[in-house]
Amino acid sequence: AHDVKHNRKVAVKVLRPELSAILGGERFLKEIEVTANLQHPNILPLYDSGEADSFLYYVMPYVEGESLRDRLDREKQLAVEEAIEIARAVAGALDFAHQRGVIHRDIKPENILLQAGQALVADFGIALALSAAAGAGTRLTETGLSIGTPHYMSPEQASADRELDGRTDVYSLGAMLYEMLVGQPPFVGPSAQAIVAKILTEDPPPVSKDRAAVPPHTDAAIQMSLAKLPADRFTSAASFAAALVNPAFTRASTAMTAAPAAAVPSATRFRHAATFGRAKTRRLRYRRTGH
Repeated sequence: AHDVKHNRKVAVKVLRPELSAILGGERFLKEIEVTANLQHPNILPLYDSGEADSFLYYVMPYVEGESLRDRLDREKQLAVEEAIEIARAVAGALDFAHQRGVIHRDIKPENILLQAGQALVADFGIALALSAAAGAGTRLTETGLSIGTPHYMSPEQASADRELDGRTDVYSLGAMLYEMLVGQPPFVGPSAQAIVAKILTEDPPPVSKDRAAVPPHTDAAIQMSLAKLPADRFTSAASFAAALVNPAFTRASTAMTAAPAAAVPSATRFRHAATFGRAKTRRLRYRRTGH
């Protein structure tokens, strides 16, 4: 669209009517106020938001460039150094948002815009509003809507757990980096249900299996970001970014600070008991042997 007041191009996102009906204008505009204050070099800023003719909308800068999805569709895999650089830029944006209580919930290549070599995280504008709707007990799934994209959903998000924190974004970022390096997400399948089943029950192959050029410490960092239990992942996006370029990093030698128990989903929230059993065994092995 054309911003008449400032004589510039802008991008206007309009919420689907069924989602607008669930959220309501007042709730949406209230929650999006927090997002408007996320000022970071790697976060696409929010210019404006409002309601017109029962449609909820928000306005962002028009980006001269392409999305990471466009880039991957064209090239399939990126150079190792470039993929890590993009992941670290996104991690910086996420860490900034997480420190302010904002979780993205839908990190995927479509929401990463590339402009003049810089990665910009888009669509923070809807994260808080959707979270508020879910927190209020709204059944988003009844309208066929979901928060997140199956290929990049964390296990707790795929299990519809409401007690999400920043570690769900860390998982999604790890899955996205995995695709940048390997050429496909960690788990693929013929349907969303098949993908979710794999997310909950299987471990992804090491990145190095398909991409020998990936350094061992980077491979180990990605594997840790994709851990089934949030408690077994990095406690922050910043620590994930640091591990990606730290030659000394190994999952075995890393002493991570445990998150508060209230922030970690209980075993009963996982639909597949086998997932929790295997993850629990793995955690016990860490404590006893150190690797």
